[in-house]
Amino acid sequence: MTSRITFVLLLFSCLITHAQTLKGKVIDVTTKEPLEMVSVYFNNTTIGTTTNAKGEFSIDYNDGVQSPLIISYLGYEKVVISDYRSLSLLNVELKEASNQLDEVVINADDGLTRTQKLKIFRNQFLGTSKYGKTCKILNEDDLILRYDKRGKQLTVSAKAPLEIKNKSLNYHITYELVDFEVVFNYIDLFRNDFNVYSTYYSGSSLYKDENINNKESILKQREKVYRGSIQHFMRSIFRGDLKKEKYKIFKRGFGVKTPEHIFVKDLDSTNFKEVKLSGKLTVTHRGKSQSDLIPKTDKFYVDEFGNFVPVQSLFFNGAMGNQRIGDTLPLDYGLSDE
Repeated sequence: MTSRITFVLLLFSCLITHAQTLKGKVIDVTTKEPLEMVSVYFNNTTIGTTTNAKGEFSIDYNDGVQSPLIISYLGYEKVVISDYRSLSLLNVELKEASNQLDEVVINADDGLTRTQKLKIFRNQFLGTSKYGKTCKILNEDDLILRYDKRGKQLTVSAKAPLEIKNKSLNYHITYELVDFEVVFNYIDLFRNDFNVYSTYYSGSSLYKDENINNKESILKQREKVYRGSIQHFMRSIFRGDLKKEKYKIFKRGFGVKTPEHIFVKDLDSTNFKEVKLSGKLTVTHRGKSQSDLIPKTDKFYVDEFGNFVPVQSLFFNGAMGNQRIGDTLPLDYGLSDE
């Protein structure tokens, strides 16, 4: 199975140096009235807040956080701000979202029951690992699931941000789903066999630590998930320590020297590095988990925090390709101690 998993606009570029504070106010574009309890957060991190009764917010961040700022409120169009770093004060006007959902299409008989579609979505979005299986979407009624018989595709959207509880890693994740698509090789309803060719999803997310009763155990679980992940692998490429981090590279079944097949080039005036692969490569971590890296572009760019762009530049098979929301950590994971 080939998987392409992406999150939109996840860019980091600077080293951590000092804390900064961004303040702002959010109002309705038409009434000019302040909006309370608007979510304000840095995409796919643990850094977030909400507006007060006056529509005001204050959020701290450091130079290591470069992901876009998300302004989100149910019933309004989401605002994404990337160039906030030169600002100390933001005035944001939110526009009400138009409801263009076609209830006839939503309720149509498309060949799969809602139960079947939900099971596929859970497996492909949350994952089937022990971490994915302990995740629960708290508002599944907000999901809109459509199956295209002819194209053998399942697409999913949501009427509200998904609220997800990851019991194993003790995170509460608020995920605003932008796109979700599963393409099948074939579906055999008689055998209840759904053979997946590819999975693609994108969105923005905010992670919150739940109350930790057994903190040491949870932290060990998180570190276990991190080691061997795409995030860990990309950080290791940036640092040039793949061997130290227990990665081995293979091509056509034979072990190869990393510098001869993963070419890393420093770039001037940026904290990204250019990366080129010699072709399809197989990667193992600690001699156990195995993944295939399939380049779709000539080169891509990676930063020290494990972000790579463009996200369409690589397909992942195997262990990394099977990672889903249940197996992911916020982008600021480990930044305070790495």
